[in-house]
Amino acid sequence: MPHNTVSVVDLFSIGIGPSSSHTVGPMRAAMAFVEKLGFLPAKVRVELRGSLAATGIGHGTDRAVLLGLVGYTPTTTSADVSPKPGDPIAAVGTIDGPEGSVEYEMIFDPQPVPEHPNCLIFSAWDAAGNQLAAQEEYFSVGGGFILDRAGMAAHEDETGVATAAHPEVVPYPFDTAAQLVAQCERHGLSIAELMQANEEAIHGAEVMNTHLDAVWDVMQECVAHGLKTEGTLPGGLNVKRRANRLHRLLTAEYQASTARGLDAMEWVNLYALAVNEENAAHGQVVTAPTNGAAGIIPAVMHYCRDFMDDFGTDKAREFLLTAGAIGVIIKTNASISGAEVGCQGEVGSASSMAAAGMCAILGGTPAQVENAAEIALEHNLGLTCDPVGGLVQVPCIERNAIGGVKAINAARLAKLGDGTNIVTLDDVVETMASTGRDMMTKYKETSMGGLAVQLGLPVNITEC
Repeated sequence: MPHNTVSVVDLFSIGIGPSSSHTVGPMRAAMAFVEKLGFLPAKVRVELRGSLAATGIGHGTDRAVLLGLVGYTPTTTSADVSPKPGDPIAAVGTIDGPEGSVEYEMIFDPQPVPEHPNCLIFSAWDAAGNQLAAQEEYFSVGGGFILDRAGMAAHEDETGVATAAHPEVVPYPFDTAAQLVAQCERHGLSIAELMQANEEAIHGAEVMNTHLDAVWDVMQECVAHGLKTEGTLPGGLNVKRRANRLHRLLTAEYQASTARGLDAMEWVNLYALAVNEENAAHGQVVTAPTNGAAGIIPAVMHYCRDFMDDFGTDKAREFLLTAGAIGVIIKTNASISGAEVGCQGEVGSASSMAAAGMCAILGGTPAQVENAAEIALEHNLGLTCDPVGGLVQVPCIERNAIGGVKAINAARLAKLGDGTNIVTLDDVVETMASTGRDMMTKYKETSMGGLAVQLGLPVNITEC
């Protein structure tokens, strides 16, 4: 029967930093708006609403939207494209790109629309000043996924959480972890094998494998680039990159034969820092499942590569397919958007996905994998999203390092058990969704509360 499912190929997308919901999603929305028009108009007005307005400049939302209008994509944009990350962008001006030039007007309105905290409203005019079409609204719902207003209404489930899905026929449909484990047990499949069959039904084997391999390649390239790059991150906080220095220290310790038992965890910290420093510098990363949490899955995969045997292409695919299954469940029943449910939806989701992937690599059963995902997500419940200065730097970069270590611990705890647990992953996902709904707006990617205020940023939204 037809079944709406989020695809792992879509969940792990290759794009630019620093945010999937505030950079990649808005760029895709701008691309979709121009594509719907069928040509580049003379003038475009873009209204950023809610969280996109509150932290949009720090996240590079204005830059992403403008570049998306004139033909750049998340996979073709680099930090060298003008306007460069951190460059001041006027509210009114002209932007040039591969598809031509367009006049623009950018409006920031922190008042959210009822449907979602991340909304973009586009209007367009021709050279004679005639409005070309009615306003178009797009919603950036997390992980780089976007929905127009019709799609938002069609895919909003009974929990009030927006999802983006493929209406495809898949051989093993599931919406919950309980359904996923039951399907695996009924058909004698691992979670990765089940997901492989579903992904092949949607995309075909060649597309799926090519994409998964590219994702792992980009993750490794991102870590490598982060390890060799020094300097200060853009944005004004003057955060210094640490991965390069830490890498030199760890390497020197190993060369001096002074490695200690916990050094493996220090390498996990290192890998996560390297990825998230690249993300903060607007470099190329894998949305996994968001950019703000992009370092956790690569860090754990690098741990598996460096400290476990036989971690090659097949194991990398198994890891990503297993992690993707957990991401699908979380996105379907809760959210991976920090603006919607706080950082529990970003770092919490990534940690849960990484724990599942590693547990599978350790030989865990589907029940043990579910348990690993549950443990990791449970211990991120209530985590707020309060980026200092609206930048994906403090506390986001270190938070990825902590999330990676949590994932490894959760995987090992679950593998030592028999897969039974009092609290299920479905329980935790439902709790995460309800906690996110209850969480005050100022703690959901607006920089109007929490650590952001402690360091001097004002609170501008009054909660009822």
